[in-house]
Amino acid sequence: MKQLEYFLPDEAATIAIGSGLANVLKSSTIQQSLVVYLNGDLGAGKTTLTRGFVRGMGHIGNVKSPTYTLVEPYELAEWRIFHFDLYRLADAEELEYMGIRDYFNNDCCCFIEWPEKGTGLLAKADLIINIVYQDEQRIIELRAESDHGEEVMTELAQIIKL
Repeated sequence: MKQLEYFLPDEAATIAIGSGLANVLKSSTIQQSLVVYLNGDLGAGKTTLTRGFVRGMGHIGNVKSPTYTLVEPYELAEWRIFHFDLYRLADAEELEYMGIRDYFNNDCCCFIEWPEKGTGLLAKADLIINIVYQDEQRIIELRAESDHGEEVMTELAQIIKL
């Protein structure tokens, strides 16, 4: 599967990757759901990247971390975006009680932080994104896990110039 890696010198670059993903999804050639697993230490930029995506999809307003709510929904005209943070999840079975399968529909984009906490109950990822510290900056690695993820990354590589 396809893989991309970028150096992120600052927060704006992280937001640009998220916004680029949004632009790809809104393009005329790729209009289907997306499941993204986000990996990285606390404070690495997972929510910042998601903020770039949510705003890039057209949301105006606050985009906050779902650390205490498990999921933050964003209902847009053509899309529903769900930002999950499973860090505080005690048991994966809790996801069953919240109706996790209902979040993975054709009009949904799901960004999932700490996906290993939901193993066996989450939809398969289209993209896995790893963000790691390099001194005060970050390195972001995007890896396609599906044909759709590969299409998204091919188009993303054409528009992101970091």
